[in-house]
Amino acid sequence: MISSVTGNTACTLCPRRCGADRYAGQAGACGASADIRVARAALHFWEEPCISGERGSGTVFFSGCQLRCVFYQNREISRGEAGKAVSPGRLTEIFLELQEKGAHNINLVTPDHYCIQIAPALQKAKKHGLTVPVVTNTGGYVSDEQYEILSGYTDIWLTDFKYHDPELARRYSGACDYPEVAAAALDRMVRDTGAPVYGEDGMLRRGVIVRILLLPGQTEDAKRIVDHVWERYGDKVILSLMNQYTPPSEGLPGYPELMRTVTEDEYDELVDHALDLGIENAFIQEGGTQEESFIPPFDLEGV
Repeated sequence: MISSVTGNTACTLCPRRCGADRYAGQAGACGASADIRVARAALHFWEEPCISGERGSGTVFFSGCQLRCVFYQNREISRGEAGKAVSPGRLTEIFLELQEKGAHNINLVTPDHYCIQIAPALQKAKKHGLTVPVVTNTGGYVSDEQYEILSGYTDIWLTDFKYHDPELARRYSGACDYPEVAAAALDRMVRDTGAPVYGEDGMLRRGVIVRILLLPGQTEDAKRIVDHVWERYGDKVILSLMNQYTPPSEGLPGYPELMRTVTEDEYDELVDHALDLGIENAFIQEGGTQEESFIPPFDLEGV
């Protein structure tokens, strides 16, 4: 694991264990060096209602991603192309500034590969008056080491469960072990966090939300994920069934099947499946989500 404490600078932090010397400025499989890069820090109103609420979620978008899906919706930052290097001290200030602006929570988007640097910034922020819940917004491809570091500061896990089929995981994320890794991480999240806890204002204070982004032509795989989550955890988790997949305007050479949005029939089939199982603790999306404008501008606001 990359660590300034042990002196071992070959990064084995995430499940890819790429061995990059990130402290020497070498980019890892995540596309990031050891410098914390942030692309946006602002109130965000497009998360699930119990996260965004009326005042917004204090969302910090980190650059780079250890999963780097070919269809990644926030592709500007997933490749590490956007963002500004910030010190741990500045990151602490950002957390406190978002709370000052009225954020319901601090929402860390793809923080996994920076967890060693983020942890002390959160610890310092809590010492200086950070009281709102911390949301770890992750792709689900989380190693035991990353989980241990982040879990000490996480009140709410907002995690993807992208694939049930290892072959899909290999094709779209180059990670055939994704289903196994994501399932193990989710087990720990639910065990340690427990059933959802809400404040008097109806906002989530503690719990696990599992996002399932429906991909074109992959309704059966998404239904298998729903089955897994429901059979294992029941109402201990909140499901978020998402229809917002947006093909990139620049195209996806080699992946023609991903160059369309999800049809209404495909999404209705997934929602009906969840309802037939008896699932009530879930969010669904209506029309208007499948637009590029749904993706926020990574313009360094708040950084």
